[in-house]
Amino acid sequence: MKFGELIGENGRTSGHKAIDGIVDQKLATSPQNYELWLHYQNNWTPNLNAEIDSALSEGKAIDEQFSEVLYDKYFNSSRLSSHVVQTGARLATELTAALQALSEAGSQTEEFTSSLEDASIKLEENTLNPEKLIEIVSGLSRATREMTEQNAQLTKRLEESSTEISELRDHLQSIRAEALTDSLTGVANRKQFDNMLRFRIQESRSLGYPISLAICDIDHFKQFNDTWGHQTGDQVIRFVATTLDRLALKDHLVARYGGEEFVVIMPRITCADALPILERMRRAIEIKRLKRKSTGETLGNVSMSFGVTELTSDDSMTSFVGRADEHLYAAKKKGRNQVVSDQTAIHDAA
Repeated sequence: MKFGELIGENGRTSGHKAIDGIVDQKLATSPQNYELWLHYQNNWTPNLNAEIDSALSEGKAIDEQFSEVLYDKYFNSSRLSSHVVQTGARLATELTAALQALSEAGSQTEEFTSSLEDASIKLEENTLNPEKLIEIVSGLSRATREMTEQNAQLTKRLEESSTEISELRDHLQSIRAEALTDSLTGVANRKQFDNMLRFRIQESRSLGYPISLAICDIDHFKQFNDTWGHQTGDQVIRFVATTLDRLALKDHLVARYGGEEFVVIMPRITCADALPILERMRRAIEIKRLKRKSTGETLGNVSMSFGVTELTSDDSMTSFVGRADEHLYAAKKKGRNQVVSDQTAIHDAA
């Protein structure tokens, strides 16, 4: 945040505009929403402004779900990067301490080796007397005791470092998981989807495997949200995400694409083979009778529309996603709660 621009009258004006934006969109006055609208009102993040302006021009609601997506997209990455830097610094410190301990142990080992060599030379002399022998043995005993203590300290220090490094590794893994996971649903987020789709397309072309992509959207979700409220809407989104993830194959990726929209990357699956999988998902969502957790009140049923396509030789990542999105739009136009594929689109065109 550009704190220099928040001083004085200009700062108060910017703050008031941000609050007005939150109130106008009927959003919660949370720190995240304030940061979001402060950037928007001051045009500090042009891509964010373009995305909000586009949504407003299309008459879309800037609700909590959309705001959450925008915040994760434009601001959470810096917070996570900070965690990564801090953890990396701790890891570097711990490794430096462990290497220092090993270096000191190496010096002690050299001294012990020197003591052994010196004792060996003296023991080979023919002029040894009992007093000299006792002196040599005492020196060896003292050096051995010091070496044993040094090894015990080194072992303890390395065990502590191993534990600390293991904890830091787990922390980095959790940060990575947080960076690639949608906070509301627990499935992959848009960033992980983009990375995985790019990888799967390259894999498909290098190994000659097919790959299909499905985009799906909860039908009439805005109406449901307006009727029952955002918390119940979140409950529905979580239910849909869990159902899609449960019925997807092991190497498939389910991701939240934004709001009530999801995507499924389906490697090594043709469009025709993807249809029965998506039909099972659609049916499982359709037949579930939902209840409000807080009151047990019956909410009825929700349905989803799906568009699925298979990668072609001349596809770019954009055209691949765009065609799946066109099929989703066709499913909505045909009455919703159905799957439209490449084959369906060809049949309809014919």
